[in-house]
Amino acid sequence: MPLSKRARIEIYLPERGRNDHARLQQAFETELLHTFGGCTVIKGIKGLYKGSDEQADKDRVNLVYADTPFDFDEHFEAISKYADELRTAALAASDEESILIVVHQIYHSL
Repeated sequence: MPLSKRARIEIYLPERGRNDHARLQQAFETELLHTFGGCTVIKGIKGLYKGSDEQADKDRVNLVYADTPFDFDEHFEAISKYADELRTAALAASDEESILIVVHQIYHSL
């Protein structure tokens, strides 16, 4: 059987141990569950980045992701708009400077 090309949406959320962050993550989980029929959550990932002082900083990050039923290329504009709306909602609902939303194509064997 040929592989099926899909779009995967990934949301990387800093783990802060606060109620507002837990609610934000729950909101994303619920959104992806209802929009795409499910999602995967991976907690406690170590994230490394350079701070403004050029020193290495680390964060604990939770990843929430879902595979869409949409072909990445054919629905690029709609997927891009959806990702922008997720990011805007996340920044409005939190005190984070940035929240990473990633969309890439994957292939499913069906």
